[in-house]
Amino acid sequence: MIISMTGFGRGQYSLDGYEAVVEVRSLNHRFLDVAMRLPRGLGAYEQAVKDFVRTKVNRGRVNVAITLKSETDNEFGLSVDEETARRYKHLLETLIKKLDLQGPVTLEHLLQFSDILTIAEESALPAQAWTCVEKALSLAMDEMNAMRLREGQEIINDLRGRINGLQEKIERIKTHAASRSKDEFEKLYKRLGAMVDTKELDRTRLELEVALLADRVDITEECTRFQSHNTLFLETLGDSEPAGRKLNFLLQEMNREANTIGAKANDAQTAHLVVGIKEEVEKLREQIQNIE
Repeated sequence: MIISMTGFGRGQYSLDGYEAVVEVRSLNHRFLDVAMRLPRGLGAYEQAVKDFVRTKVNRGRVNVAITLKSETDNEFGLSVDEETARRYKHLLETLIKKLDLQGPVTLEHLLQFSDILTIAEESALPAQAWTCVEKALSLAMDEMNAMRLREGQEIINDLRGRINGLQEKIERIKTHAASRSKDEFEKLYKRLGAMVDTKELDRTRLELEVALLADRVDITEECTRFQSHNTLFLETLGDSEPAGRKLNFLLQEMNREANTIGAKANDAQTAHLVVGIKEEVEKLREQIQNIE
């Protein structure tokens, strides 16, 4: 199955006064890497979030951002010690009178005392809050994967078009190679005829000339293997399993066969076609870097 490694999803879920919003974004990466930004209180659930993401994604870098809000709690987990604030206010007012100063005690004055505001320690997350996170995460992952599937289909269409283009180039090379083989053998016959006329022909030389020519111009095996890789490539596009690594291997084999064809053929027209093939293989390789 061809799935793009790039996608985005957002999920939101509310329950019993809690609201969770989850955003997930996936990017290209050689392996699966999950990075998270969690709110206070969710630290203990980090592994659970990672495990869930791994059930939905096989490869790529996935960034998960979670926000969790409650109708009763403030977002930062801050609390105010009102009694301590009153004492400081009374103390400052007394000091103002004694020192014969002017002006009232303001909030700015009270905030100079750090023990008025405290950050609450993380407590056990209520079951309803975790349920919100789970539901929102599931919605976000489903949306992201739907986007990845859509992009994957677009990639499939592009890959198929390029593979069909490679098939056409190989057919042109085969057609040209057949006519070129005929020309090369005609040249050989002329050389052999000259040798006969000058009585320089011997059996060993004849066998060597024929063997060298046959090896130099015959690219049948390379073309057949290249087309076999093409066929397997197209079949792999329909596999149910992640196909990125397999497709990359097939492209390496195609490039190897193209190099051999170019080296054997050694003529301008074939060389031009081989250059075009290698350019397309490189474009294919760039495309499959985007798939799982």
